[in-house]
Order: sequence, then structure tokens, then C-alpha cells
Amino acid sequence: MSDGGLDDLFGAADGRVVAEEREPVTRRRSVAVTLIGNAAVIGLATVVVTAGLRSLGLTISLLLLIALLTGLRLLIHAVAVVAPPPGPRLRSGIGADAPPTVDALRATVRRWERNLDKAHSDPDLHARNVLPVLAELADERLRLRHGITRASDPRRARELLGDDLWATLSGPGRRALKARDVETYLDAMERL
Repeated sequence: MSDGGLDDLFGAADGRVVAEEREPVTRRRSVAVTLIGNAAVIGLATVVVTAGLRSLGLTISLLLLIALLTGLRLLIHAVAVVAPPPGPRLRSGIGADAPPTVDALRATVRRWERNLDKAHSDPDLHARNVLPVLAELADERLRLRHGITRASDPRRARELLGDDLWATLSGPGRRALKARDVETYLDAMERL
């Protein structure tokens, strides 16, 4: 079995993958500076709110006001933590209303779909990309459910997989499979 993952199996290891841009490293403030800053903001807000309420002739418990302002500050911090990252900054206004970029998972799935579509018409690509994946899936199911692989106990694996699937996975003259055949083989592997 390979250790490269799905990208290797579906042809992303041939150098066509776009390198990810590294995010700039941002330095975080120390915990002490953060706490002192938050305490200063809460203290200042307490003074302003207390002065405003007293000018209106209203009073509020000082501990209640500090608790409310601390809760508000914690809520603001929690919202900032789960906020999405900011979009890229553009030097000019050109492209400011461009659609958002496609996420990496969607791009990878689309690449796999294109490779699988090409594999239907190209038997060589099918033999390189699709059949090894089916063979690894079959070996993994056999290993998980029965404690064997096709290499460790070929006779028992052939019984469990069935002659058609066995011949497809181990035959030297690998041919492109039809979608109906792939569904049949996948159903056989799920029944293992």
C-alpha cells in the first residue's frame, strides 16, 4: 500500500499542484499585556458609564457594572476568535468585487473528478489511477474485516472478493471499467 494519500492516487503528485502561499507570521502580545490592556479598557468604560448614569440621576452597583463590562469584553473576544480571516488586501481597486476564491477541498475534488472522467476514455490512465485505488480499498476492507490481504492469503481473498473482482484487480491486462462494473465491484467490497 502506498503512503502518499489520495492526491498521489489521483495524479496530484505529478507537480501540477499549486504551492500554497505562506501566511505572514503575526506576533502575539503577551498575556500580561493583554490582561492589563483589557483591565484598562474595562476601567475606563466603568468610569464613563458611571459618570453618564450619575449625570442622569441613576445609579448602578459598581460590581454589577464591572461584571457586565467584563462579560461584554469576553463576548467581543469570543466573536473575534471565530471570525473568518480577512480577505486579501488589493493595492488597487481592480478586482475588489471579484468572487471569493475556491476552497482547497473543492478544488481537489474537482481535480479528482476530472481525472476520473479522463480515465473512462484512457485505459492507461485508468490502470494507473483507478485500479490501484480499488485494489487498496479491497485490501483495506479485507484487512479490517477478515485480517488478510490479497497478498497474504490469495485463496481466501479470491473467495471473498469473487472471481470477477479478483481478475480485475490482479489481471495483467487491465482494461478500463464501465461505471456499471465499478458499482458492482464497490458493492462487492462493501459486502466484505
